[in-house]
Amino acid sequence: MAQATTSQGGLDRFFKISERGSTVRIEIVAGITTWLTMAYILFVNPQILGFVGIPDLQPLGLPVNQVLTVTALVAGVMCIAMGLWANYPFALAAGLGLNAFVAFTLVVANGLSFPEAMGVIVAEGVLITILVLTGVREAILNAIPMDLKRAIGIGIGLFIALIGLVEAGVVVRGEGTVLTLAPELTRWTIFVFGLGLAITATLVARKVKGALLIGILATTVIATIVNEIYDKAIWQFGIATIPKKIVDTPDFGLLGQFSFGFISKLGFWTAFAIVISVMLSDFFDTMGTVIGIGGEAKLLDENGKLPGMNRVLLVDSLAAVAGGAASSSSNTTYIESASGVSEGGRTGLAAVVVGILFLFSLFFSPLAGVIPPQATAPILVIVGYYMMTIVKDIQWSDPSIGIPALLTIIMMPFTYSITNGVGAGFLSYVVIAVLRGKWREVHPLLYVVAAIFAWYFFHGVV
Repeated sequence: MAQATTSQGGLDRFFKISERGSTVRIEIVAGITTWLTMAYILFVNPQILGFVGIPDLQPLGLPVNQVLTVTALVAGVMCIAMGLWANYPFALAAGLGLNAFVAFTLVVANGLSFPEAMGVIVAEGVLITILVLTGVREAILNAIPMDLKRAIGIGIGLFIALIGLVEAGVVVRGEGTVLTLAPELTRWTIFVFGLGLAITATLVARKVKGALLIGILATTVIATIVNEIYDKAIWQFGIATIPKKIVDTPDFGLLGQFSFGFISKLGFWTAFAIVISVMLSDFFDTMGTVIGIGGEAKLLDENGKLPGMNRVLLVDSLAAVAGGAASSSSNTTYIESASGVSEGGRTGLAAVVVGILFLFSLFFSPLAGVIPPQATAPILVIVGYYMMTIVKDIQWSDPSIGIPALLTIIMMPFTYSITNGVGAGFLSYVVIAVLRGKWREVHPLLYVVAAIFAWYFFHGVV
């Protein structure tokens, strides 16, 4: 008993748990919650990167084990690095959107091989790392007005809630509109989502500790019961079923399969433009995510800055390099980290727990695959609610900040991109300030960022 107490005391001191108003138990629960909320990437990433249009993977069929292995490996290592080095509850994994860019743009549209596409990811990761080491990335982040930082967090909250509704199947793509209500709501998947949302929301309203984690587990049990009754016809591929196999052997065959041959194949300037395209998305998505979640966790200082931000950005940048080198696509800080923060996670111990669970997933992937998206979707909706609560703190009475804040918030869910929201906010803020004759009040770095986003929007970079 004394040894256990000493061990917890050591964790407390190393991660500054008590100092940030948390406990070891809360951090562990937060880490488990975050992992459960983002574990879907273990199965989505193989589907995207295993697309039949990728030449190098065609002879292998759909290498689920190989892609799942590198996905879990890189995510596990980089989450632990984030926890130990930066001491924040931010989890990392292969970025959705970036992996689709690899498969459908770099490979299918640009004709690159899978290793060459991963070479692009390695190159952009190295470039971002250089910007971090020179202090440019953090300087840009610190130049952002506080209300725009708040708007980024709110926009991410809406984006997270939308992702939850899409994952649940409640919202679908419609004709003539971007998104619409699903035409058929009398399905078991929708019922399970609705029941899971009701259970989780009730637990949250009653201030039950571990509410989000309990909600995920309860919804998974309900989904499994329903699926087993209907002879596994509602969810397939091992989702929401009693697993037949618990342990699986990891396959590391994709490690190191990257090449810089894309430079000679595309030509230097085209290759440079593509690397910059990926970098822009990675660069600003992470900035928006970190600020949004940091604000939700009340980890920002009075100036809206995250102490030790450079460490966070360095780990995130190296995660992009590692993702490309391991063929899992660029790894980035996940907005789903907000689910763990909502459970009280405030330190790097939560991130370490996420990393350990990802490493365990190398061997226990059948268990991770049991959780249906309808079990994690309610968590995303509720996390969206948590992040929306700071909307009252924005100075809406000032159009020069209120309009950019509005554009930042609505562009994220409407365009399904954090980068587009951040870009719209920055660009409109600078333009309005200049036209009002207040150009001296704008930080010089924001002019550079605005120019980059002008290029991004008007030239269709991504």
